[in-house]
Amino acid sequence: MEKQEIRTFGRRHGKKLSARKESLVRDTLPALCPRADEKIDILEIGFGSGEHVRELAIANPNRIILGAEPFMNGVAALLSGICDENGAVLDEYKNIRIFPDDVRIVLNDGNYGFDEIWILHPDPWPKARHEKRRLLNADFLNLLSKNLATDGKIIIGTDHWEYYDWILNQVKNTNLCETNLSHDIIQTRYQKKNMAGTAEPKYIILTRR
Repeated sequence: MEKQEIRTFGRRHGKKLSARKESLVRDTLPALCPRADEKIDILEIGFGSGEHVRELAIANPNRIILGAEPFMNGVAALLSGICDENGAVLDEYKNIRIFPDDVRIVLNDGNYGFDEIWILHPDPWPKARHEKRRLLNADFLNLLSKNLATDGKIIIGTDHWEYYDWILNQVKNTNLCETNLSHDIIQTRYQKKNMAGTAEPKYIILTRR
């Protein structure tokens, strides 16, 4: 049976990359792709320019961090931030792995048992006709659950409050539940930018039932 093609919404490419970034994507990125024989502890989905992935790496030096991002300009920005002028990964970021494509390809491929899964400021697709494009529907949340460790956590942040309520309604149709556990949230430029203009971002922390 053929696998169904995964349709990814949003941009794959933006403005032309600098020569340095093109070189990093060509020469450094392949060595940072996740390996089948390596335990990955923390996953961040849609990491933007990678600020939070970098902070996770520094805060968790003994854990492997995987960032998944299909937007190549974001991938290049992360590479630029973790490599020196010669294209070598800096010591404090050697626990970072990068998957430059739709995360569902990774999630469909196995049971990873992530300790943490971070999704910060996903596109809310606010127009009604685009609701089906929203990533955090019940099917996707159940896919995350299958790849979550027994005591693992999914941390979701959004400054779009309607999307926040929509996600909680989707959770009702999954084997996940909201928890009152607290978690240190590392501020990213998206939180600072606060695209929706709300008072502050809201966070959802989910665990398996």
